[in-house]
Amino acid sequence: MARNSYLFTSESVSEGHPDKVCDRISDEIVDLIYREAAAAGMSAWDVRVACETLTTTNRVVIAGEVRAPESLMDGHGGVVAAPFEKAARDAIRSIGYEQDGFHWETAEISVLLHGQSADIAQGVDSADDANSEGAGDQGIMFGYACRETPALMPAPIYYSHKILEDLAAARHAKVGDAGKLGPDAKSQVTVRYVDGEPVEITSIVLSTQHLDESWDSQKVRSVVEPYIRKSVGDLKIADDCVWHVNPTGKFVIGGPDGDAGLTGRKIVVDTYGGAAPHGGGAFSGKDTTKVDRSAAYAARYLAKNVVAAGFADRCTIQLSYAIGVAAPLSVYVDLHGAGKVDEAKLENVLGEVMDLSPSGIRRTLDLNKPIYAKTAAYGHFGRDVTDDGGFSWEKTDLVDALKNAI
Repeated sequence: MARNSYLFTSESVSEGHPDKVCDRISDEIVDLIYREAAAAGMSAWDVRVACETLTTTNRVVIAGEVRAPESLMDGHGGVVAAPFEKAARDAIRSIGYEQDGFHWETAEISVLLHGQSADIAQGVDSADDANSEGAGDQGIMFGYACRETPALMPAPIYYSHKILEDLAAARHAKVGDAGKLGPDAKSQVTVRYVDGEPVEITSIVLSTQHLDESWDSQKVRSVVEPYIRKSVGDLKIADDCVWHVNPTGKFVIGGPDGDAGLTGRKIVVDTYGGAAPHGGGAFSGKDTTKVDRSAAYAARYLAKNVVAAGFADRCTIQLSYAIGVAAPLSVYVDLHGAGKVDEAKLENVLGEVMDLSPSGIRRTLDLNKPIYAKTAAYGHFGRDVTDDGGFSWEKTDLVDALKNAI
């Protein structure tokens, strides 16, 4: 029997966390290749990117496989390093790193990208046309939605993200003492649920880098607490809420200078904060033939539309794929014991209202474009659709089609 009253916790990390710096650089590479492909007349359907980034003290290493326009390739199986190095430096500068141990201008950047393996490429390229391309890899992907927040996201991860996003905005705008915060930060929010509904926050953890070495934990709390209280909106902070703000004390050395970073190491932060299953695949640094990314977006899109249609208050969807095969191997729907429609019927309907092949997903959600750098921090889900088509998987434009099909 499901529990109705409990505590649940999720964490988030800021854009300046070492792993998120890597995610941002990897996604800037994805966007760079999509932009250059468009400028060179190369079809976006032919773009391939699998990019991993490592960061440490004043060092960035970018590695992986790409299929990019000739303007980015060196003619010997590698890439022209300069554009990729510039993308990395611009990302680091945008995040705000200008400290001795990690500076956008002085960090050593190694670009070790090369052409995509023909053995991997054939799984996608063997299709007769882009309409029937195979999946870029095997794997399972999950999507989730619930009615706990306006964005149809679980409350703990939604507010963990919101706290850091609002603090980052104040830092970038140099608003008062918030302008003395550093880029590296982590948050954690514990929510009390009663009868399955989030009713109050019982603990808040925030660790944030600060540039003024004289600050202690009390000073940091005085700076961040007003932002935190505003970020959580109408969700009550319990009178006896436990606060841990910079619990270890001073936090001046941050980012890759304090801890090495890697692409794809914050996959639960990127999704549902542990409130839903995760297939295990990372998103950043991958073009959307990689179903780790595109099918996870599709599963979220479908789950959100199922909840928005009123079929359930919570919905989990699993999709599975095999490399080189276009059709999903399975579609699974769980309405958590409180659905208003038959789950088996809904599983069949989902494939009717949306083409779940990799090419169908890319076409439906218009994914063949440079929209990915903005996904690298504060979650891939629960975000607002942007004017350039970013976060298209957050739309609820399938509601009528689902209702008619059911």
